[in-house]
Amino acid sequence: MDHTCAIELKGITKRFGPVVANDGVSLEVRRGEILSLLGENGSGKTTLMNMLSGIYFPDEGQILVNGAEVTIRSPRDAFNLGIGMIHQHFKLVDVFTAAENIVLGLDEKEKFDTRAIGRKVRAISEKYGFDIDPDKRIYDMSVSEKQTVEIVKVLYRGADILILDEPTAVLTPQETEKLFAVLRSMRADGKAIVIITHKLHEVMALSDQVAVLRKGKYIGTVQTAQTSPQALTEMMVGRAVTLNIDRPEPQNPVLRLSLQGLSCRRPDGVRALDGVSFDAFGGEILGIAGIAGSGQKELLEAVAGLQPVEEGRILYRPAGLAEDAPPEDLAGKTPMQIRRLGVSLAFVPEDRLGMGLVGGMGMVDNMMLKTYGRSRGPVVDRKPPKSLAERLIRELEIVTPGVSTPVRRLSGGNVQKVLVGREIDSAPTVLMAAYPVRGLDINSSYTIYRLLNEQKQKGVAVLLVGEDLDVLLELCDRILILCGGKVSGLVDGRTATKEEVGLYMTRVGGGKEEADA
Repeated sequence: MDHTCAIELKGITKRFGPVVANDGVSLEVRRGEILSLLGENGSGKTTLMNMLSGIYFPDEGQILVNGAEVTIRSPRDAFNLGIGMIHQHFKLVDVFTAAENIVLGLDEKEKFDTRAIGRKVRAISEKYGFDIDPDKRIYDMSVSEKQTVEIVKVLYRGADILILDEPTAVLTPQETEKLFAVLRSMRADGKAIVIITHKLHEVMALSDQVAVLRKGKYIGTVQTAQTSPQALTEMMVGRAVTLNIDRPEPQNPVLRLSLQGLSCRRPDGVRALDGVSFDAFGGEILGIAGIAGSGQKELLEAVAGLQPVEEGRILYRPAGLAEDAPPEDLAGKTPMQIRRLGVSLAFVPEDRLGMGLVGGMGMVDNMMLKTYGRSRGPVVDRKPPKSLAERLIRELEIVTPGVSTPVRRLSGGNVQKVLVGREIDSAPTVLMAAYPVRGLDINSSYTIYRLLNEQKQKGVAVLLVGEDLDVLLELCDRILILCGGKVSGLVDGRTATKEEVGLYMTRVGGGKEEADA
């Protein structure tokens, strides 16, 4: 196996104004190996790789490819050096076919010869074990197929150094295993592969070496076989961190929310939810799993009053309501109407800055979005929201220059902490969270898990949409699985397996009666 150095970084520094994103980073990427790049939010992982892929240009330092110093000023320069990056958010044109996306931007005459393109794509697919139809349009593809197109696109351009940013974020366990098999095949072919991820179990299962960054500085590289998740976490954080996810037993669970035959459509007319029914209890965490686009987003938005309901009921039972008293139907009501009924809902949406927070405002103003209506006079009292912002900074370790700094200037993980902290502080009876730890480092993720458990122990009904099945199985009391907008399964989080949930996600387990929960 050829383990020669493919890329060597020497003293790489990148600044954005007063912020030093990378501070004198030096590391090596070798051929025939998979290197995992770990670090907390804001540690500079993606910035460093963006300099290799030509998106950013380093302020200081050297980049050597195959032993020769190079200058990478654009993605085209990176491709010419055999470097390709597969971003977390795909860069594909939906109305084009896979083949058209693969050759998009190339200068070769071959890009107009669809048969030649198809032959080359199939040759690459057969070599590494991809399953791809060159003539299939992107809008007809699953997330896994789109990712395959992105990988084939960089291989088609001759890349032998691949960088993948959070490659398994939205894949089922089966799709993840298929991706890992492909990456191992590419490693055996002598490719140099770098993976940016926060999932330590995947790091241990796939990589040969692990490089760790902390606050923009290079901490070190270790052999995966000679380390552990605990040791890697301590390298990332700089102190001992407990990696156990608590799951306290539900105490006196009380029916809080009951969905009955809920259906709704997306703006394009496609049915997003089709007859969804389930109960959510105060004092438990109900996980919601499914491949991307299965209706998770629309489900939470419908309960919050943000999604028009076509059919069905959303029955809410407030604390203290007599058993024979009728519950309140929230279906079709606006968020303001729901609030005026005295229903205390908290919602952490998938779109942090588009729906959850106002990017141009600071923390204080974003805290006021939940409380400004309570002011009795013409002047809003800014002291309580400022105190809340300062407390969240301390308790959640939010990294920000100050409470007035626009939240769009914060890293994604810190933005998420602001949003989750604000929603939890509103003392809800139902807390809905869509991907609350997406983009968060391991330390911040465990802080969110702790907060969700605290809400559960206070009797709150927690609805958690997640993408990491390992976490859902460790944290949740029950897990509801959606497939194509329908409920395909409901399992006990303590006894279900990841494979079982994965089968429900692809409807292989569909039709089976609800599991004992």
